[in-house]
Amino acid sequence: KEARLVAARRDGKFVYYRLAGQDVGDLWVAMREVAQEHLVELRIALEEIASAPDKLASCSRKQLLDQAKRGEIIVIDVRPRAEFEHAHLPFARSMPLDEIAQRITELPKNTEIVAYCRGPFCLFSEEAAQLLKSKGRKVSKLFDGVAEWTSAGMPLETKEGQ
Repeated sequence: KEARLVAARRDGKFVYYRLAGQDVGDLWVAMREVAQEHLVELRIALEEIASAPDKLASCSRKQLLDQAKRGEIIVIDVRPRAEFEHAHLPFARSMPLDEIAQRITELPKNTEIVAYCRGPFCLFSEEAAQLLKSKGRKVSKLFDGVAEWTSAGMPLETKEGQ
């Protein structure tokens, strides 16, 4: 906070923090990528995640965006609703992890679902994928979170005034 990398908003006894700008998000992604190169354990863990082709969306970001726009896939954001409302991938639906079981009928059985959360180390999308697969849905996970998506130069939908 003192380095002004985050902005704070007070609401009663709660303080909400957000990154101060896109450059801070880019810094986070760059730091994670450098750590990935220097920490063998981290690199191995990420390779294990990426080596499960049925678990990760296997197309480019642009292809994913085009498929979502055409309705060929359904992208669900499984983060808490407040995070979705602040910023999310275009054409994504908010479906927080704790709501999926009650809202599963909103997801057609014959359309592939791509779940994403906070990035490569977030387990929300893994839990969502397991639940959806157990209910007969075809689902994959997106490696990216919002920070990775924007750091790659991809567009976001954001709450006006943020």
